[in-house]
Amino acid sequence: MLAYLTLIFSCQLAGELLSTALGLPVPGPVAGMALLLAELLIYGTIPDELGALADALLSNLSLLFVPAGVGVMLHAGLIGRDWLPIAVALVVSTLAAIAVTGWLMARLGGGE
Repeated sequence: MLAYLTLIFSCQLAGELLSTALGLPVPGPVAGMALLLAELLIYGTIPDELGALADALLSNLSLLFVPAGVGVMLHAGLIGRDWLPIAVALVVSTLAAIAVTGWLMARLGGGE
């Protein structure tokens, strides 16, 4: 399992390096995830230990939001000062995501 955790972190590092070196508008972890996907497509299957590791990480995903929550609390004053633009951005982006998802579902699902 340690080997697959190393693989995941190596892909993330490679993604960071690739994204920074090429100036890609994609975050490093996303580029690393694409690299891992490419490796798995070439390999042809997901190894059982990698699947178990992924399940363990996903079951503890809520712990990964703690630093973001701390950041929000740290900057509560800024958020309080600029609450209106933040609220508008949240509402508009949520409505846009719902609209695009609905459109895609209707388009790809045959409109049933």
